[in-house]
Amino acid sequence: MAVKLKYGPTARANRRGFFRGLGRGVLLIILACLLICVGLFAFYYSKYQKVVDDRFASGPIFASVAQIYAAPREIRIGQKLTVDYIARSLRTAGYNSNAQLGSFEVNGDNILIKPGPESFHSTDGATINTSGDTVQTITAENGVALRSYELEPLLITALSEDKGRGKRRLVTYKEIPPHLVQAVTSIEDRRFFEHSGINFVRIAKCGFEDLVQHHMTCGGSTLTQQLAKNFFLSRDKVFTRKIKELFITLQLEAHFTKQQIFEMYANEINIGQRGSFAINGFGEASQAFFGKPIGQLDLAQCATLAGLIQNPNRRNPYRHPDRALERRNVVLDSMVETGSITADEASRAKAEPLRLAPPNVDASEAPYFVDLVHDQLVQRIGDQDLSHQSLRIYTSLDPELQRVASEAVEIGMRHVDDLVRAEAKRHSGPVNYPQVSLIALNPHTGQILALIGGRNYGVSQLNHGNAMRPTGSIFKPFVYATAFNTSLNGTSLDESGVFTAVTKINDDSQDFVYDGKSYTPDNFKHGEFPGMVTAADALAHSLNIATIALAQKVGYGNVAALARTAGITDAKGTPSVAIGTYSASPIDMAGAYTVFANNGVHLKPWALASVRNNNGDIVADFAPEAKQVLDPRVSFLTQSLLEGVINRGTASAVRAQGFNVPAAGKTGTSHDAWFAGYTSSLLCIIWVGNDDYTNVNLEGAKAAAPLWAEFMTRAIKLPQYSDTKPFTPPTGVTNYRLDRETNLLADSSCPKDYTVAFLDGTAPQSTCSRMTQSPQSLIQDLFNTTTPPPPPVPR
Repeated sequence: MAVKLKYGPTARANRRGFFRGLGRGVLLIILACLLICVGLFAFYYSKYQKVVDDRFASGPIFASVAQIYAAPREIRIGQKLTVDYIARSLRTAGYNSNAQLGSFEVNGDNILIKPGPESFHSTDGATINTSGDTVQTITAENGVALRSYELEPLLITALSEDKGRGKRRLVTYKEIPPHLVQAVTSIEDRRFFEHSGINFVRIAKCGFEDLVQHHMTCGGSTLTQQLAKNFFLSRDKVFTRKIKELFITLQLEAHFTKQQIFEMYANEINIGQRGSFAINGFGEASQAFFGKPIGQLDLAQCATLAGLIQNPNRRNPYRHPDRALERRNVVLDSMVETGSITADEASRAKAEPLRLAPPNVDASEAPYFVDLVHDQLVQRIGDQDLSHQSLRIYTSLDPELQRVASEAVEIGMRHVDDLVRAEAKRHSGPVNYPQVSLIALNPHTGQILALIGGRNYGVSQLNHGNAMRPTGSIFKPFVYATAFNTSLNGTSLDESGVFTAVTKINDDSQDFVYDGKSYTPDNFKHGEFPGMVTAADALAHSLNIATIALAQKVGYGNVAALARTAGITDAKGTPSVAIGTYSASPIDMAGAYTVFANNGVHLKPWALASVRNNNGDIVADFAPEAKQVLDPRVSFLTQSLLEGVINRGTASAVRAQGFNVPAAGKTGTSHDAWFAGYTSSLLCIIWVGNDDYTNVNLEGAKAAAPLWAEFMTRAIKLPQYSDTKPFTPPTGVTNYRLDRETNLLADSSCPKDYTVAFLDGTAPQSTCSRMTQSPQSLIQDLFNTTTPPPPPVPR
C-alpha cells in the first residue's frame, strides 16, 4: 500500500530557511572574495603607486646625456663654397628648426646667419656672400668686414649612457613628427589615445594562451604597457610579471597625459644596434639610420622606424633591407586603415627607397674619437659619470675630414689585406689581418681633426691611436735635428765640419759597442752597405747604420733628450734609439712631428676645446699646450730632408700615386708599418700592425704610405685643406738646387738635381759644371770673387 507523505508548515519553513542561509553564505563568500579582491587591488595599487612615484621623484625620467659637438666649420674668403652648402650645414646643426639655437635666411647669393641664445657663438651674426660659388665677402652684423666666420658646430653624438653602450638623443613630443606618432599607433596600438592603458579583451585572450597553452608569446600590449614593462620590469615571460605590468600601467595612465606617455615611449624604445651601441629612442634612431634630426623625417622614414619596433635586429635595414621595406609597407597600409594618410600618400611613400645614411659608424660618429674625449674629460674635470650630466662638449673634430679618413682607411686596408694574403701564401703561413690607426692634426694648433682607432669599432673598441708601439724609422728625423742643433751652436761633429744635408756619414757595417756590449745592426736591405753617404741620402733612403753613426757623433743622450721634449717620453740614450726601438703612440708621434711642421714648436695633440652647460655657460675651456723645442732654422733644415724622403726616397710611391702638392714625411718599418707626413695645412700619421705584436711583415712604404696618400689626396679636395703652399724657409736658411751626382750647386749643365736647405753660409760654393773644367780654370774660378755661384732656387 502506498504511503503519501505530507510536509507540514514546519518542514517547508526549514527548507526555505536552509536555502536562505545557503544564499546568505554564498553572498557572504562572494562579498568576502570581493572585499579580498578590492583589498588586494588597493594594496597592490598603493604598492605600485609608490614604485612609480619613487621612480619619477628620484630625478629626471631619462639621464641627461652629455652631447659631443664637432669643431666649428670656418668659412674663409676665397673658399669654393655656395650658399646652399652653408645653408645645409646650418640646417643640420639645428638652425631654423630650433630658434634658441639660431636661424638663417637665404637671399640670392647672400646668407644672413643669426645665432640664438643657446648657440656656441652667443649673438655674433654675419652675412656671407658667395657670388660665383666662391666666398666673396663676410660682413658682421655691425658692418665690419671679416676675413672668416665660424658656423655652428655640428652634433656628433652623445656619450653612451651605461656599460651596455646604449645611446639616446632625447626628444620632446612637439619635436616628434605627427606621421611618426600616427605610424607607431597604427601598427602598435590603434586606440592609444582613447583607451585607459589596457586592452582587456586582448589581455584576456593572451592570458588564456599563456596560462593554458603555455605559449608565453602572445603580444597585444598597449604602448603604456610596453613602457611599464621596459621601465620597471624584467624581460622574463612569467604570469606574475604581467600582473605587475597592469598595475604599473594604471599608475602611468593616472600620472601622465597621453602625450607625455608617448614622449617617454619614444625616448625609451630600443630600435636595434649600430656598431657596438644600442640605439635607444627615435631621436637616436633617426640620426643612426637616416643621418638627420627627427624633425626632418618624411613619411616613408617614419613608417620605417615604426616598423623596426618589433624585432629590430631581424629587420635591421642595413643587413636586411628587404625585410625593413616589407614591414615599412605594412605600416603604411595600417596608416591608411586608420585614416592617418590617404592611399595615394601611402603609394608614393612605398615607391621611395630606404635612403639610409652611410653605414660607417667610424665616419659618422667617430667613436674612437668620442672615447678619447671622454677619457680626457675624466682626466681634466675628474667626473666619473659624465654621461649623466647635461653638458655640451665642444671638440676639435672636423666631420668632413673624419669621413674622408674613414673612407681612405677602408680603401687602404683592402690593399694591405691583399699584401698580407700574398705574404702569407709566399711563406705558407696563416693570414693575420692587421689593425690600423690614422691621426690627422692641424700642425699649427695641435687640433685632432680626424681619428681612426681601428678597423671596426663594432668588433674592437681598443683605440690603437693610444697604443704604445715601437716607432721604427719615423723616429730618425730626431737624430738629424739633433745634428743640425749641434751645427747651429757652432760645433763641428768631426773633421767634416759643420753638419749639413751633404755631410758624409759612414754606412758601412760597424759595431756600436755600448755599455760593454756589442751592437752590430744591419740596414733594412740586409747586406747592403753603400759606404759614405750624404745625410740627405741617408734619411731619404732610411739607412740604419748611417743614422746610428750620426747619433753616436751627436750623443745618444742628446737625441733621446730632444725626443722626450717632443713627447716621445720612452726614448733612452742608447744606440738603438736612433732607429726607433722605443715606443710611442700614433697620437704621440703626431704631436712629435709638429716640431718639424710648426717652426720648432711642439703642440700636444688635443681633442677638447670647451665644455658648457645647457644654458651655454662655460664650465671649462682648454688651451693648447705649446713649447718651443727646436730653433725654427733647425726645424726647417730637418723638414727639407723629409721632403727628400717623399720626392726621391723611400716614400716616392706617394708621388707615383698622384699626390703632387708640397709635402714632407718619413716611412717607418719595425714590427709595424708607419708613415708620418704633412703639408702646410695638415699632418697625418698612419700606423699598421698586429695586436699580438707579431711582425706585420710589411714595409711602411708599401702599407702605410699608400694609405697616407689616399687620405691626403681626398683631404686636399676639401675647401678647408685645399690651399696647400710650399714650405717657406725662415730667416737664416736658404733652399739650393744641387746636382744629384756631385752634391754641388746645380746649373744648366746638371739636369739631375734636387733641392735641399742650408743654414746661410754652409751651402756648397762650387757648381757641378766646374767638375769638367781643367784644374787651372777651376782654381781661377774659385778665386774669382766677381763670378758668384748660381743663386739659390726659390721654392
